Amino acid sequence: MTHMTPWQQRLATGTEDIQDEVIRWYQKTRYGKAFVPTMVWGTLQTEAYATAVLRKVVEFLGVPDDVPAGVAKRMERQQVLYDGEHRYDVVLGEQGLYTNIGGASVMREQMERLLRDFGLPSLNLGILSGTAEVGVIPQPAFSIFETDEGRRVDYELVSRGVDITEPSEVALHDKAFDAISAGACYGDAARELISKALDHWSR
Repeated sequence: MTHMTPWQQRLATGTEDIQDEVIRWYQKTRYGKAFVPTMVWGTLQTEAYATAVLRKVVEFLGVPDDVPAGVAKRMERQQVLYDGEHRYDVVLGEQGLYTNIGGASVMREQMERLLRDFGLPSLNLGILSGTAEVGVIPQPAFSIFETDEGRRVDYELVSRGVDITEPSEVALHDKAFDAISAGACYGDAARELISKALDHWSR
């Protein structure tokens, strides 16, 4: 099954309620995967970076402005990285290290955060370099959640969010994620790409 809801509807009361919904999904998800090609995964965002992201969402969609409350919830969601009960495989596109969200100081702090949290036991973080060859055509960002209630894939499109629960489609996303992660850098090679981006934003 595929469920699609326009953002104006999902954000009719602002950003806090939907962030609360996301917290519940992450708390239920003992193991998850995410591919985020052009920005930093929300669960690794600094407060300043998240503020810039949600500010752009509010201004673009014209929804109620409760950015501080939404950011507070996004920061709360990050506790899943530290409670010892969850694990995430995440691949960021190298472009996401350079997409300017909030200016140089925000980006510099964000790169420092990625390097600081790189070795978390809950996190397997890869970077897909801009020249990497992968065994699947380029994909937009997607997340895969595995819970006791079942598995689902989430997309965030320009106009709406898309949730997919059909097992055969979820399996295709597993296959796509495997192909993407096979082309990504991990360990010291990934750290080097993040450090290179930090150098860029520190100039």
